[in-house]
Amino acid sequence: MGEVLITPGRGVFVLRHYLDAGVVGLAAGKGAERARAIALYDGDGRYRPLKTAPNLRRGWRLVAEGLDELQAALDGFYPAMLGARLAMQEGRLRVTPLRETLGRQSGMYAITRKITDGQADALIAARCNLETGCLKKILWEISPGVAVGSLPRDKFDVGALMPDGTRASFPMPCAEACNLLVAKAREVVKEAGNPPKP
Repeated sequence: MGEVLITPGRGVFVLRHYLDAGVVGLAAGKGAERARAIALYDGDGRYRPLKTAPNLRRGWRLVAEGLDELQAALDGFYPAMLGARLAMQEGRLRVTPLRETLGRQSGMYAITRKITDGQADALIAARCNLETGCLKKILWEISPGVAVGSLPRDKFDVGALMPDGTRASFPMPCAEACNLLVAKAREVVKEAGNPPKP
């Protein structure tokens, strides 16, 4: 799931960064609090505001005893993603186009409504790509019938590959543009000089 490799054992699950699959002697830990602590900063000690960014630090090993502990640990790494995936599988996940998300903005974020489709597409390419942006798979469009055209198809395929070519067995769905993307949309519109609607 994301960058977390889950290896089942006898009554336990061992979690580690997927790039540490063959590494021995990793610092061991246990519990959801430890997962949250690992997910808080990247390998250079910088805060990770987006937990689904592809910059989860390496060098750790987490043991979960049973499914409940596994779920709690995964929620520590990727908050709400298990629930979103289950809702998607059950057909209950509401997908919101970008224009609808921006249409709800008020105050200093109301200006985001002025972003053009081209500006939005370029912004999404820069902020949501699998390599440096976000590991979630985009389910939304810019507006109904106007797809995001700036990213490869695997960004929208919930059965697609990770950046290194391995298959993610539990891809994370993105049903709506996040607040970080909305904040960047505000910057794009302001820099372009698009005035807000009166």
